Amino acid sequence: MTKQIKVMDTSFRDGFQSIFGAKVLVEDFIPALQSAVNAGIKHFETAGGARFQAPIFFCNENAFETMDKIREAVGPDIKLQSLARGVNVVGLNSQPRDVIDLHAKMFAKHGVNVVRNFDALNDVNNLIDSANSIKKYGMAHEVTITLMELPYGCEGAHDVAFYERVLRNILDSGLPFDSLAFKDASGTSNPRKVYATVKMARELLGNDMHIRFHSHETAGTGLAAYLAALEGGADGIDLAMKPVSGGTGQPDIISMWHALKGTEYDLGLDIKKIMETEEIFKECMKDYPISPISLAVNPILIQAPLPGGATATTVNQLKDMGMLDKFPKLIANMKEVVERGGFATSVTPVSQFYAQQSFLNAITEHPWEQANPGYAKMLLGYFGKTPCEPDPELVK
Repeated sequence: MTKQIKVMDTSFRDGFQSIFGAKVLVEDFIPALQSAVNAGIKHFETAGGARFQAPIFFCNENAFETMDKIREAVGPDIKLQSLARGVNVVGLNSQPRDVIDLHAKMFAKHGVNVVRNFDALNDVNNLIDSANSIKKYGMAHEVTITLMELPYGCEGAHDVAFYERVLRNILDSGLPFDSLAFKDASGTSNPRKVYATVKMARELLGNDMHIRFHSHETAGTGLAAYLAALEGGADGIDLAMKPVSGGTGQPDIISMWHALKGTEYDLGLDIKKIMETEEIFKECMKDYPISPISLAVNPILIQAPLPGGATATTVNQLKDMGMLDKFPKLIANMKEVVERGGFATSVTPVSQFYAQQSFLNAITEHPWEQANPGYAKMLLGYFGKTPCEPDPELVK
């Protein structure tokens, strides 16, 4: 029997964030989005995360107006998904309850059907209020566990037993959710662990719960991890299209279709129309510069789990400061920063904390003499409980 895999196209949110820093004008990509709908894709990630911040900060666009234009372009029947960061929602700092509630109200008003909701610390307490508000305004809540691989030689979290504890905490909390996602923003989780983690969740949740897996090609193992997730029992995966697939983005729809030949899994898409859409999409994006870093596979990131968007942004910031030569040292410092910080997942905003602290350690004569404010607040518990206790000397 063939198992139909539900595809969410992330090109127009995560793809934009990973490859372009999300700095894309809405009118420029609408033709590609409409072509993707005509090609049979029924589920897109289009809002939240950097696709809320970048229109305001860099594109002089109202983020809610861009969401309205996207909804108008795809029609009423297409599923549109957003990304929220628990108590941060679409910001980078913890928000009060009235703002968390307003976030859900506004995103529902402007066409969002599903909200993927995660916390970088995997602290379930940070998800409860946002979960309740998401459901209150009629959207589906996709509760999310954030994954990564620990740098070589580290231990204490981010194994199957850890993810099982997080899932049991979610269930014990009673927060409402309609689906479960495993999100690996750095693309570093090894495929065998992915298989065992998804299998564990399937056994705990039963056959009726929708389980989705999300990763990146950043470290070169994204496609293998997707295959492992499907074998473990995942129902859905996140894919993207050229020019924002591969490298720091999601695996490409066409590549995944090819990898599934001869298996029991089917994406249910007209691949010829997807190929035509990719050409339209490339034409739409032809005037946007792409950094080679964004399209490259970099295995060393297994030791320094930087997500796609953070990798490209960090490189661009170093370029602007004339300090690109510090990038290798920044990467080398990541292991210690992750380990001493308590193993929070390298996903926004913690990935930025890690990169910024690694940078400070790279440019100062005596590492750790300066603290990145976000990293320091995380150690001190301002954002919740880290998976492991942070280094007591740093806390002191």
